[in-house]
Amino acid sequence: MVEKELDALLEQQNTIENKMITLHRMGPNLQLIEGDAKQLAGMITFTCNLAENVSSKVRQLDLAKNRLYQAIQRADDILDLKFCMDGVQTALRNEDYEQAAAHIHRYLCLDKSVIELSRQGKEGSMIDANLKLLQEAEQRLKAIVAEKFAIATKAGDLPQVERFFKIFPLLGLHEEGLSKFSEYLCKQVASKAEENLLLVLGTDMSDRRAAVIFADTLTLLFEGIARIVETHQPIVETYYGPGKLYTLIKYLQVECDRQVKKVVDKFIKQRDYHQQFRHVQSNLMRNSTTEKIEPRELDPILTEVTLMNARSELYLRFLRKRISSDFEVGDSMASEEVKQEHQKCLDKLLNNCLLSCTMQELIGLYITMEEYFMRESVNKAVALDTCEKGQLTSSMVDDVFYIVKKCIGRALSSSSIDCLCAMINLATTELESDFRDVLCNKLRMGFPATTLQDIQRGVTSAVNIMHSSLQQGKFDTKGIESTDEAKLSFLVTLNNVEVCSENISTLKKTLESDCTKLFSQGIGGEQAQAKFDSCLSDLVAVSNKFRDLLQEGLTELNSTAVKPQVQPWINTFLSVSHNIEEEEFNDYEANDPWVQQFILNLEQLMAEFKASLSPVIYDSLTGLMTNLVAVELERVVLKSTFNRLGGLQFDKELRSLIAYLTTVTTWTIRDKFARLSQMATILNLERVTEILDYWGANSGPLTWRLTPAEVRQVLALRMDFRSEDIKRLRL
Repeated sequence: MVEKELDALLEQQNTIENKMITLHRMGPNLQLIEGDAKQLAGMITFTCNLAENVSSKVRQLDLAKNRLYQAIQRADDILDLKFCMDGVQTALRNEDYEQAAAHIHRYLCLDKSVIELSRQGKEGSMIDANLKLLQEAEQRLKAIVAEKFAIATKAGDLPQVERFFKIFPLLGLHEEGLSKFSEYLCKQVASKAEENLLLVLGTDMSDRRAAVIFADTLTLLFEGIARIVETHQPIVETYYGPGKLYTLIKYLQVECDRQVKKVVDKFIKQRDYHQQFRHVQSNLMRNSTTEKIEPRELDPILTEVTLMNARSELYLRFLRKRISSDFEVGDSMASEEVKQEHQKCLDKLLNNCLLSCTMQELIGLYITMEEYFMRESVNKAVALDTCEKGQLTSSMVDDVFYIVKKCIGRALSSSSIDCLCAMINLATTELESDFRDVLCNKLRMGFPATTLQDIQRGVTSAVNIMHSSLQQGKFDTKGIESTDEAKLSFLVTLNNVEVCSENISTLKKTLESDCTKLFSQGIGGEQAQAKFDSCLSDLVAVSNKFRDLLQEGLTELNSTAVKPQVQPWINTFLSVSHNIEEEEFNDYEANDPWVQQFILNLEQLMAEFKASLSPVIYDSLTGLMTNLVAVELERVVLKSTFNRLGGLQFDKELRSLIAYLTTVTTWTIRDKFARLSQMATILNLERVTEILDYWGANSGPLTWRLTPAEVRQVLALRMDFRSEDIKRLRL
């Protein structure tokens, strides 16, 4: 083991010797590197010491420079103090109050700590004297400005008012200046508002604007305040700084609320608004004995309330926009907390002001009165329902939707999303319950068979009715007329239901378009948008309920008027033999025994409905009739027997029937008659085994609708096919 290790080490001798030779060669180079490293270390040490010496001298220079600046600043402040003292004295003597205020403002902006240091020097007594004089001048100027401003406001001298209003912020009296100026502006607003209110009280009721005179008065008030804000916003921003417009508007809004209350109180009194509301509220109660108020009497007052609210919303949006933009300028460098606090102040001012609360109260009463207006108007439209000759729908559909759109449109014009949503919900309820119930009850009366028509069609029951009437010595033609009226009423109601569904969908689209404009103006918010979308989804649900009702009515019409007629006509197929010879086949071709008469009967039957139903409903009814024909014809075919020529005859009859039905409906016909077509194919086979060419993998594009058992059942209808052959088929 040791020998192996020694051998391994000896094998490395050459490698180790080569490395040693390399190391000996590197020796001189390493000595040079050591010398260079020592030299570099010396240079770095020298540079470090030099940098420390330079930086200490720079710090000394910087300290000296700062002290020099402080000395210059102190000297400048002393000079400014002297300049301000001399300047303010001269300006006060010359009654140049703007210049005096500018000097006081310059004094107030001086660094107090520097002035305090200056007072400790040799010139301390002189500076104290100057400060005392400036302070006295400041108090004197404040008193003069306040007095002059009061005189100007009392005289209504706007240029002088604005002149001294601009001086207040120079004296550090921002709040006092805004307060006094706002007081002056509020007096102007109050004076103009009282003048407008006196004009309202003296307005003749025959005047063109008499019906909305209170809305016009509020509009004048809002426009006046808006003009004041627009006119004086630049002055406030320039002399008082950004963010101060809120203070001015806060004072103005208090006066606005005061004047709004006066106008609204007069409105409530002159229009008997509360009395009208109580009357309406009583009428809305069940079993109310109170005399009903005529809906059209409420029309003007409801219009005026929505107009008043719309003008109020427009005014409040104007204030929000102006205050928000003013805050944005002032808050550009402010923290997020300050911005949120300003937003809370703005929301509190606009949402909690008396104007907002008053309008909410008026709109709250308005919604109840609008509900009564809509309900009573709809009831009147239903009661006065008429159907003119040649019209598919009756008058109440157009009348009801005119009323609904008018009520919702009026709520929309109020610019209040809550009011609009409330009216959409009330309209939805009215259409879904009351009006839909009216149409539903008319459809539940069913579609009666007219006696005279039954006689013409040879229905036994109608003949019996006629015989009974003749035996009593009379024939009830009035009953026939009333039956015809009932028929027409049923068909018109179907048309009404279909038009209602379409009108609701159209109303929903119109509201979406109108409210997109409303939301784009900044009205409401995400919550309002969600509430509005929920109301629209309820409208869609009501439209679907009308469609369901239409489907129920169509099913009833199909069961009552179509099925009892179509079934006997199809049953006559059984009386026509399809086990025929060549001679009979040729005779059938010349004188069709069944299908042509059946088509004629269908055409006569559907002609009555085509003239009285809308194209959409008629097409749906034709679809139901087509389904019925396919089902019933399949039933009678399976009860018949055929030979080869009879199968060919049935194929011709089926093709004629499909060709006719294809012309009278837009529905897919061939799919409904696919089973019958396949039955015709089977009945046309020459031999039983030929079915295998059509069935299974070799059937090509044909998709079989018949099961193997049904195929065997159809094959068994052929008299000339043996049952043993049919049973042996592998399907």
